[in-house]
Amino acid sequence: MKIRLEDTAVLPIRILGDPVLREPAAQVDAITDEIISLAAAMFRTMYEAPGIGLAAPQVGVGLRLICVDAGAEAKLSDGLCVVNPRITAAAGEEAGEEGCLSIPGVTGMVMRATHVTVEGLTLDGEALRADFEGLPARIFQHEIDHLDGILFIDYLPRLKRDLIKRRFRKRTLSQAS
Repeated sequence: MKIRLEDTAVLPIRILGDPVLREPAAQVDAITDEIISLAAAMFRTMYEAPGIGLAAPQVGVGLRLICVDAGAEAKLSDGLCVVNPRITAAAGEEAGEEGCLSIPGVTGMVMRATHVTVEGLTLDGEALRADFEGLPARIFQHEIDHLDGILFIDYLPRLKRDLIKRRFRKRTLSQAS
């Protein structure tokens, strides 16, 4: 399904500390016009940020929907949106640097599988089963973690994770006053 991004709004990205980022997302029961519009807005938001992946909870919507575009390396044309995605197989392991649109300015080394099989639905309602490796595999793992309330910082050493959380709590408090 081709989505017209120019007709969509850029959504505010939720930042570390927002409770929606820690809540498990609900299954999408039906692919409606609202879901398709949300996917279009998520793509636009992701591209404007700029980013290479975005999960619905990151824009405040507790549904199992992700958008991914790692460019030519992923062999995806104009990105891919997956409804109710799940990883059904994983192999290999490597450390790689990750960041997140919901935790701006922070990166860390995270161990991830090097190959994953992802299943879910396309926006057309078609069953999807695809294998990814390298960066695309990492992106799918990262975004699907978001759907389960898991952030990449959860994989970092406790000291570094606590420092990041304190910094964002302080930032939130200073913005509130």
